[in-house]
Amino acid sequence: MPEAPEVQTVISTLEVQIHDLQIEEVQVVYPKIVEHTTPEAFIKQLTGQHFRKFFRWGKYLLFVLDDYDLVVHLRMEGKFYLLKQPSQDKHVHIRFRLSDGRWMCYHDTRKFGRMQVYTHNNDPFAHPCFEKLGYDVLDPRLDGAYLYQKIHPLKKNLKSCLLDQSIVAGIGNIYADEICFACGLDPRSRSARISKKDCENLAFHTKRIMKGAMKAGGTTIRSYTSSLGVTGLFQLKLKVHAQAGKPCPNCQTTIRKITVSQRGTYLCPKCQKRK
Repeated sequence: MPEAPEVQTVISTLEVQIHDLQIEEVQVVYPKIVEHTTPEAFIKQLTGQHFRKFFRWGKYLLFVLDDYDLVVHLRMEGKFYLLKQPSQDKHVHIRFRLSDGRWMCYHDTRKFGRMQVYTHNNDPFAHPCFEKLGYDVLDPRLDGAYLYQKIHPLKKNLKSCLLDQSIVAGIGNIYADEICFACGLDPRSRSARISKKDCENLAFHTKRIMKGAMKAGGTTIRSYTSSLGVTGLFQLKLKVHAQAGKPCPNCQTTIRKITVSQRGTYLCPKCQKRK
């Protein structure tokens, strides 16, 4: 699943490519991609609108148009393609014809992605889809005190806390492993045993790792790519994730793969302390 750095790569690339272009036509092939409205209303609302501003919160893309806000969640396999001709690929479910003649096609093998349209207001993040999200991974308010307040009372392991979008929005399986390694914490550690100092480290390394991944264009693992001529390079910098059987970059102990909260999880059994 694309995480915050991959989503940032997509939204930043689209901003360069389609800023101020008009949507001249919308084709909805698979209606379930559209939430909380009918395909007919979706088409009517978006036709004639221009792409004015581009934002990300967690794993959500937000396009501010003239009168509406288009919110997109890519889920597991969602991608955007910019093409000269409308793709007839069976996995392309929504097509936008743009005023420069190109087509922006939404491709989603698993059909899990979702799009929502809201009437534009002064705060694009006030829409219902954002109500249950925690602070974004780069939010200045994301600090040790905030994490301790959120994590300490829970009866969950650390990795589950990092993956909980109501605590921090934008972290997925790949970066949770990298954050735990950077902090020297076993992802199976109980949340109640995570100290205030640990939370300060978690906040610091979350921002550091996410900024680095965004600078590198995200992580290309399996099917992820921005699909817009940008391929992530952060996979070249991964310390533990997908590194099972390789030596730890810190102590040379063999990296292990285990299962935590039903997720494949990578860690160094020596460097990462279980609390």
